[in-house]
Amino acid sequence: MEVALVLFFFLALTFVASAIAVRRGVRALQRRATVARQELRRRAGDAALSARAAQPGAVGEVARLRKELRAGVEGTRAILLAGVAHDPSLGEALALSEQLAGHAARLDAELASLVAAGERDRAVIAARLPALRERAERIRASAFALREAANERARHDEGEDLDTLQERIALEAKALRHWSPTIPGAARPSPPAGRAVDGPAPGSGGSGPDEARG
Repeated sequence: MEVALVLFFFLALTFVASAIAVRRGVRALQRRATVARQELRRRAGDAALSARAAQPGAVGEVARLRKELRAGVEGTRAILLAGVAHDPSLGEALALSEQLAGHAARLDAELASLVAAGERDRAVIAARLPALRERAERIRASAFALREAANERARHDEGEDLDTLQERIALEAKALRHWSPTIPGAARPSPPAGRAVDGPAPGSGGSGPDEARG
């Protein structure tokens, strides 16, 4: 009976673990599919926007403005995301860039709806475009300021690291140039002049050959 209970619990645990693994796998696949769909939509939207930007007139101008806005904000966000992995102090700048991206997304939606309506009435675009362009320029200027500050910080940190490395290399090179060579089997210093190399020194009390015979 006990063996059957142990076997039952083992099978139940195996089933639960398998169900959890399957559920996690399904969720991972769903996340990948969602990301893939979003990427496809983004690429399709970028292609359509590029096609509009090639058109002359107010519609093309709005499309070009949207492209410049996206490029400025997304470029800054990408730089900060890459930098925050090595410099956590960029976290606040990244948070600010996310807020800036929210403003850019709302403006982009306004521009998109303006173009959709403006295809029927281009005078609406001409009337609203100056104010929208001014907002876009402010967003782009803020994104540029964040991006340049992050780049300058990265260059400064790189310079400091290089300075420190150069100092350490200079110290090590100086230490390597100061050596005391030791040659195996080197001759010992010569005795003072007038002293025999072998035998006792005069006055040392040692016995000479005649004293030994006596």
